[in-house]
Amino acid sequence: MVRCWVLAAALVSMAAAPPPFVPGQQPSSANASNIGPTDTHTTWAPSLPVPMINEDAPPADFLKAAAQAIAAGRTGEAQEAMERAESRALDRSVRPSRAGEPSRQTLVAQISKARQALAAGDRMTALRLVQAAAAQPDAREPD
Repeated sequence: MVRCWVLAAALVSMAAAPPPFVPGQQPSSANASNIGPTDTHTTWAPSLPVPMINEDAPPADFLKAAAQAIAAGRTGEAQEAMERAESRALDRSVRPSRAGEPSRQTLVAQISKARQALAAGDRMTALRLVQAAAAQPDAREPD
């Protein structure tokens, strides 16, 4: 009898668990997620919608796409666009002795704050920060 209960409990817990990751199938989502601890609910990050922009575009273009996506309520696309803008902004040239230091660029800081606002569900603040960052896309850290 105890064995039946243990088996039943195991079956119920398996049914309640999220589906396992299937190799070859990338989980995806249209919503922003896994930006910070408050919106991270899984150990994996889903793929997000890719903004319709040239892959080699400058950060300003990705930020403009992020602003449009935020305004339209497409938070996943906005997150992806902001992350791509931030990656391009982080492509910098520094002395080898400073290679391990985090960037102090205003642009990178604004994008990071915008992503945190998006994670908190504050689309208006995220939009304002993205627009401010897009206004100064060439900001660079001094050598």
